[in-house]
Amino acid sequence: MVLKQRLESLAMAGVQQLPKPRIASTPPAAVASSQPVATFQPLVVLDPAALADRERRLDEVRQEVAGCTRCSELAAARTHTVPGKGHAAARICFLGEAPGADEDASGEPFVGRAGQLLTKIIEACRLSREQVFILNVLKCRPPGNRVPSPEEVSHCRGYFERQLGIIDPAFVVCLGTTAAQSLLKTTEAIGRLRGRWHRHGNADVICTYHPSYLLRNPAAKRDVWDDMKRLMERAGVAL
Repeated sequence: MVLKQRLESLAMAGVQQLPKPRIASTPPAAVASSQPVATFQPLVVLDPAALADRERRLDEVRQEVAGCTRCSELAAARTHTVPGKGHAAARICFLGEAPGADEDASGEPFVGRAGQLLTKIIEACRLSREQVFILNVLKCRPPGNRVPSPEEVSHCRGYFERQLGIIDPAFVVCLGTTAAQSLLKTTEAIGRLRGRWHRHGNADVICTYHPSYLLRNPAAKRDVWDDMKRLMERAGVAL
């Protein structure tokens, strides 16, 4: 069952063929005596008081978001705000663009078709949604899922910047153009931002395509999988 789930996750991430296993050239005795390979720990180890403090501060942001009316059009049309969800001690954060209809209805990020694909991508990286933090640039759904305006991004910047500051992740994955340009304060296209590392605060930032783009352009799954392998390799995990 575990193997089947792993293969399904890889397939959803765009991996259609696995490499052939390598035959070890090192004698068994030498392998046994070699140093163990460090494994990436997805969560920062915090004492209970420190973790509770992070959770409290994230909850303060959630409450402020719930009462926000800075973008009058979005506030009037929303069903729920979508502040984000995940572990307060996560080392990896996924930053998207804005909630869609499913997210507006539930109040949780990435729960629609794009969210299901993101879950598969996360699982293919040997992680779970409970071990990361997922948030969007905007906390309310733009009408018709249109691209957020610069003014709307400006109104929400304080919220997502504070969330990232509280979590203090080692890595941020920007999903799509809006997330990448908003976080990095750039006008470069996502195609140019991909394939190289960026920096935001204490975090290494990698940019890739949004899962909703992959639903329309399945061939781009290979590019996203390459980005995820680059991310996990930096974290010390070979996929």
